[in-house]
Amino acid sequence: MWRQIAKFGKKLVDHGLVESHFGNISVRIGSRVLITRSGCALDDITENSIVEVKLEGTSGLDIIASSETVVHRAIYKNTSALAIIHAHCPFSVTQSLLVDSDTIIPIDSEGLYFLHEIPIVRGGIGTPELAQNTARALSEHKGTIVYSHGTFAVGKILEEAYVVTTQIEHSCKIKYLCDIALK
Repeated sequence: MWRQIAKFGKKLVDHGLVESHFGNISVRIGSRVLITRSGCALDDITENSIVEVKLEGTSGLDIIASSETVVHRAIYKNTSALAIIHAHCPFSVTQSLLVDSDTIIPIDSEGLYFLHEIPIVRGGIGTPELAQNTARALSEHKGTIVYSHGTFAVGKILEEAYVVTTQIEHSCKIKYLCDIALK
């Protein structure tokens, strides 16, 4: 499974959706969660870059797991997700800072069709508040943007979460470019 996580970590970095040492990826397997280590380079994931933690409660390995482990756990507990990608997509973060609402309505046809709307949630990095707000948003949507921070996208498999991540970023980029052109 670590090879699958590594594949999508490299794709995220290669396509500019995250800087190498930021963002995280996880997969749920029953009552366990495989998640990237805190500070690992997503474009250079090895077997040692993945930590296995319990879905319920905490474990001794939480200290080396991603700082967003609490958010991943809340998402898995409150949605049907089996895979999560958290990226720091530049246009998505920019749009979260520019819009005056708690949602972004895509203006591109694919974004509108597949995403309908993109909720913006708030909360400090790795906090219970962010975990609760993100899980709530993802119970009704495939992806969300954390204000000034990045995206969380879910799927049954990593590829689905990756596609949602790319769609959010594409829609935010199109909206940003159109907003500039209209000024």
